Amino acid sequence: MVYRVSSRLREEFLKLLREDAEFRYAVLGLLGIDEVLRRIDENTGAIKSLQEQVAEHSRIIKGLQEQVGVLVEQVARHGRILEEHSLAVRELASKIHALGTRWGLVTEETFRESIKYLIEDLLRAYKVEKWIWYDSEGLVYGHPSWVEIDVLIRDGEHILVEFKSHADKSDMGELYRIGQLYEKATKTKPKLLMVAPAIRKRAKELADNMGIEYRGEILEY
Repeated sequence: MVYRVSSRLREEFLKLLREDAEFRYAVLGLLGIDEVLRRIDENTGAIKSLQEQVAEHSRIIKGLQEQVGVLVEQVARHGRILEEHSLAVRELASKIHALGTRWGLVTEETFRESIKYLIEDLLRAYKVEKWIWYDSEGLVYGHPSWVEIDVLIRDGEHILVEFKSHADKSDMGELYRIGQLYEKATKTKPKLLMVAPAIRKRAKELADNMGIEYRGEILEY
């Protein structure tokens, strides 16, 4: 049997759908559409939540990437510092080896103690640098010249280290003047250390008066 809907009834039905929300939802319920819409709303909410989580994860990943970048730069910088330190230590070891070779076995025990003092005590705790400065006033040698010396640094303490195969008064005087130049150029008063297998007695006496520390065998002449 076919039912015909009059035009008036159809118009009234459409009007109720447009103007009466309760009637509209009732019709949707009968048709099962309200359940579809509810699930669409739930899915929309779930999708929005996932989008927020993805955005948060993206921010976290970006933060981690920035931290990794900083760590990589720190590792590279520390690597450069370690390489520079190792180079300076090798240069010091080379000087010590050259001095030991020159003086042979006569002062081997004394020089071994000097090496132990430098390598095991100082170099373990101090940063090693090479200081090069143009002495335009001729403070060290009496005429303008380049001055070069090894420096050990730790917590604001600077130690100038001079290596000689044989230390005399003139060597102590030279180290003392380099210390004056260093203080004038850097505004830091350094400690002074002379390392030599043999140190003449008169050089020791001058070092004591000037406040210069020394490592090596003191000769009685």
